[in-house]
Amino acid sequence: MTSTPTLTFNDGHTIPQLGYGVWQVEDDVAEKVVRQAFEAGFRHVDTAKIYGNEAGVGRAIASSGLRPEELFITTKLWNADQGYESTLAAFEESMDRLGLDTLDLYLIHWMQPKQDKFVDTWKALIELQKRGRVRSIGVSNFTVEGLQRLIDETGVVPAIHQIELHPYFSQRELRAFGAAQGILTQAWSPLGQGGELLGDPAVTGIAAKHQATPAQVVIAWHLAIGNVVIPKSVTETRIHENFAALDFALDSEDLEALNGLDKSAQGEGRIGPDPAVSDFA
Repeated sequence: MTSTPTLTFNDGHTIPQLGYGVWQVEDDVAEKVVRQAFEAGFRHVDTAKIYGNEAGVGRAIASSGLRPEELFITTKLWNADQGYESTLAAFEESMDRLGLDTLDLYLIHWMQPKQDKFVDTWKALIELQKRGRVRSIGVSNFTVEGLQRLIDETGVVPAIHQIELHPYFSQRELRAFGAAQGILTQAWSPLGQGGELLGDPAVTGIAAKHQATPAQVVIAWHLAIGNVVIPKSVTETRIHENFAALDFALDSEDLEALNGLDKSAQGEGRIGPDPAVSDFA
């Protein structure tokens, strides 16, 4: 079986660069598809409280026959739970659903700038790490300014920043800031939620060249530029195909073509909410 490459956090721990995401997967389906992901070779699973499937992921872990040290599990704190004490309580509830004693990675799911509790929330994550309850801590859906506040006010740099990122929206500024601070970048909606991106002539042309699927090409692009990437599928054949993106590499011509697809300069490309202005419960 192909071995997943790992990247090293600024705290010394490592993360498998290719993982399996379970956004919009119902809890009763999560157990089955996560088991299928394990069978395909995935060892990194990304969930969140708001997904409503932590328990299903936990059942898949428990029934997999895999040892905890063979797996890398991420979950995220939801917006309504931000604040120091509420974060500590929400973390324990997530751990109960997952059936784990120690978590590999815990993230603040959204910055929530108007709520402005993210620094106190970050202090709670720091405390959880000090207690040995979570190995690494990071954030999701922040801005450069939000990341800088965390660093300035606590002295603790996030290990990773999970953001919307795909060839149509390549997040160059956030990736550059993260690289300068030692923060890894992780991509959600890495395939641009399919559709237009996977049918783009540049993507399909590269896929034909490598006898690969368009999704495999986009995953290979993420891996090549240093992102952690968590494609999601509930179709077993596609789960296996996504993992097989590890089996080939893009050349410099391919990367140049894919890098040229970014639409940010035109104010386009974003699919999800903008963290700079988004506050929701």
